[in-house]
Amino acid sequence: MVVMRDGIHLATDVYLPARDGRALPGPFPVLVERTPYGKTNETVRERTARDPRPVSRAEVAARFARRGYAVVLQDCRGRFASEGVFTKYLGEANDGHDTLAWVAAQPWCNGRIGTLGLSYAAHTQTALVSQRPPGLAAMLLEAGGFANAYRGGIRHGGAFELKQATWAYTNAQRTGPALRDPVIRAALAAEDIAEWFAAMPWKRGHSPLKWVPEYENYLFEQWEHGSFDAYWRQPELYAAGHYDSFDGIPTLLMCGWWDPYAQTTTDNYLGISRRAKGMARLVLGPWTHGERSVTFAGDVDFGPQATLDGNLAEDHLAFRLAWFERWLKGDAPEGLNHVADDPAVRYFRMGGGSGRRTASGRLDHGGSWCTAGDWPVPGTEFRPYYLQADGTLQTQIQAQEAVLAFDFDPAHPVPTIGGSITSGEPLMTAGAYDQCTHQGIFGAQPPHLPLAARPDILVFETSPLEVDMEVTGPVTIKLWISSSAPDTDFTAKLIDVHPPNADYPQGYAMNLTDGILRCRYRRSWEHPEPLAPGEVAEIIIEPMPTSNFFKKGHRIRLDISSSNFPRFDVNPNSGEPEGRAQHRQVAVNRVHVSAQYPSQLLLPIVALTGA
Repeated sequence: MVVMRDGIHLATDVYLPARDGRALPGPFPVLVERTPYGKTNETVRERTARDPRPVSRAEVAARFARRGYAVVLQDCRGRFASEGVFTKYLGEANDGHDTLAWVAAQPWCNGRIGTLGLSYAAHTQTALVSQRPPGLAAMLLEAGGFANAYRGGIRHGGAFELKQATWAYTNAQRTGPALRDPVIRAALAAEDIAEWFAAMPWKRGHSPLKWVPEYENYLFEQWEHGSFDAYWRQPELYAAGHYDSFDGIPTLLMCGWWDPYAQTTTDNYLGISRRAKGMARLVLGPWTHGERSVTFAGDVDFGPQATLDGNLAEDHLAFRLAWFERWLKGDAPEGLNHVADDPAVRYFRMGGGSGRRTASGRLDHGGSWCTAGDWPVPGTEFRPYYLQADGTLQTQIQAQEAVLAFDFDPAHPVPTIGGSITSGEPLMTAGAYDQCTHQGIFGAQPPHLPLAARPDILVFETSPLEVDMEVTGPVTIKLWISSSAPDTDFTAKLIDVHPPNADYPQGYAMNLTDGILRCRYRRSWEHPEPLAPGEVAEIIIEPMPTSNFFKKGHRIRLDISSSNFPRFDVNPNSGEPEGRAQHRQVAVNRVHVSAQYPSQLLLPIVALTGA
């Protein structure tokens, strides 16, 4: 039980190298992971392509120890065996510093410490590096580490990511008050999270988390802090505020295209490599959150190259060992992939497959690994495709002014079908899917038709492409809009439309990336402004980055609407304070297209090369 500066003790396990049951003398380089998920618990994220069974963190620690590392696993404050009250994300900077200071003072530590971990265990790393703890020599951040949690991870485009609500409900049942009190545990279990989501908006004291006030409090704190204020500049939520802290610390950043932390990962790469004297490496795969050892994401398969296993390294353990052998030991053993000597960026370009149905029933989209010297890929052309009144996307601006309008009713939001999601179960799942509703989609109602059939979605698409095209990098949508409401949202979704074939006679509309913009933040994240009556305003939507090979004959499609639920909270159109609104109204939302109002999709076009 390691004591923190405020007297709270955090449960910490130490694994030391041994031979024949006897501890080796050391000292050793040390690897540290701080997690809210239980330091000895199993995790499916440690499975491999060869062995899909979950592995405990204890076994992973033992594997590193056998390679000559001391390993420290710690339960975060207020979780599992650690003391204190859990406030999600906050407090990890000081606790991380104090933990590494304790590690550095131990006789089995040789003074060189590496940190590693996925998701929350990546967030804890960008938090602690802000305090420049002693001994920190290398980091490996996977699918996390907030560059700016306001811009991605908690909020996105001003909207609130409701995975925070599903995460809070799921994890509140697994530790803390619920484990200590069977009455609380039973009360939580009796709640129907789907019914609660259908009954949004929630109120403090009247939510499925009311039984565990510490969880309800932190959730509503995140929800109610709508503007970018001092709350979001705390070190746990804002690596962008302390990139100089990464100076001299080699950092490997890895994430998937179908992960809500893809943008924070690329932002951190840019921040470390541009503003700090640190050395950053970036790996982007076709994965959902931490699922680097499977070939598919959602209902789409990306082929045998899609896994980390066998492509970037033998497996995830070997991949991490290569990084730490280089930076904590100064050498890389034979047989390991020399990650430190790789190009600055490795990314998986999705696409190029047959478009038919695989034996497992998924769309064969295919893909391959590519390398680049930087991000965005050097030589990228940012090409505008202009929205047209006839529903097409053209490289020429709409000649005559036109206004396309739809009614946005917050009582009937557009249902989420895949995307960059994590922790959304049982209401939403990550990945690529045909954009057609069915009974299994939360919020979908009969008749189960394609989303494009909804009257509150504007659809724009190109003609079938005459040549192959690679789109890799940040995607931007610039719209000129107006609304009858003082505040509303606009959403954008980029889609690869596969042509019909025998397996998919109606074609396949595969989502690639999507984003949202809450209009009160169109000019400033710090100072929200209502829309004035009749105001035509420019807004910018920034989805997650992506990489896709659009084959000849495919179409590029852009869907514009005003909701994506339950991925994001639904704007009530009333202009009420964030997280406290109780009144809803229908908004007439409009997109303007003309030379004066050149609404456009800006795509990063990369010259096609081999892998």
